[in-house]
Amino acid sequence: MGKKIKQKFSLDLHWPTSNPFLFCAHHKDNYPQGNGRFGPSSELLKGRNIGNDFVARDGWRMYHGSVVPGFPVHPHRGFETVTVVLEGLIDHSDSHGAAGRYGAGDIQWMTAGRGMQHAEMFPLVHEYKPNPAELFQIWLNLPAKNKMVEPHYKMLWAEDVPVVETRSERGALKQVRIIAGNFEERQALSPAPDSWAGNPDNHVRILLIRLDPGQRLEIDAISTSLSRNLYLYVGNQVDIQDQDQSESLQLENNQGASLDGNTAFSIVNSGVNAIDLLLLEGEPIMEPIVQYGPFVMNTQEEISKAFLDFRQTGFGGWPWDRPDPVHGSEARRFARYADGQIENR
Repeated sequence: MGKKIKQKFSLDLHWPTSNPFLFCAHHKDNYPQGNGRFGPSSELLKGRNIGNDFVARDGWRMYHGSVVPGFPVHPHRGFETVTVVLEGLIDHSDSHGAAGRYGAGDIQWMTAGRGMQHAEMFPLVHEYKPNPAELFQIWLNLPAKNKMVEPHYKMLWAEDVPVVETRSERGALKQVRIIAGNFEERQALSPAPDSWAGNPDNHVRILLIRLDPGQRLEIDAISTSLSRNLYLYVGNQVDIQDQDQSESLQLENNQGASLDGNTAFSIVNSGVNAIDLLLLEGEPIMEPIVQYGPFVMNTQEEISKAFLDFRQTGFGGWPWDRPDPVHGSEARRFARYADGQIENR
């Protein structure tokens, strides 16, 4: 048998992932108060590489934003983005005319399919206090049969996301937020309709885990083919031990590990502070992967076709009057879909 704990790795802005996941970024930015234009003051922008600012100077980044932090209009084809916001707000705008503002535990699930442009901006809506932001963006691949489906944008609101939570007699917390898949007979909200995560046989699971000191969480065995990555992003240490106690590993802050999908593991907070972890797992899509920037297809010819289509059609064009739309000064959460449907939270 192979090793049950296959690899240990360090975490930075971009985290190692395994098929069917393509990418995972953890954005944590201690943004200052806003300047009235939803960005930091011009004094704070001096010396930054505006348009490509990925250095956490003063604890925050502008990314590709020039006035507002975030990611102005850019295209995608052939995969899905799952954006999980822990703190702060994101303003979504896309080439179908849909828009939204979400945060504080909300999840956006977007299927790029045959092609979509979108912008993801992090507006500094508060002018008299800081605007901290923390989020994950996870890219989930699509199988060949779904790479050219109609694009889809869906909100999973924080209030509706299933949570499994228990406390010990002394009040120690064990909490699992189920973004995708299931845990202890609780099922996540439905993903976008053409997602690899929509078929339970694909065992896609995205869990946010919080454990107080001394708390233990059991992760079940699934299959020999399952990919499984666990990431510790808050807290000092966690112990991972397989069911028969023949192999164990200790992760420290900002470390992760690839674990065997057919082995049950215990995750134990062996430190003195609460810890937060992310679990990504799923059956791999057993097809070729060719990625070039924002496009993920199966062949180089399909990548070339994606660039040609984007140059010719703009994937529907850009209906907004700026590349980095922001949706007002109110910190309210909402979604307006391409069909005119509106959700307010």
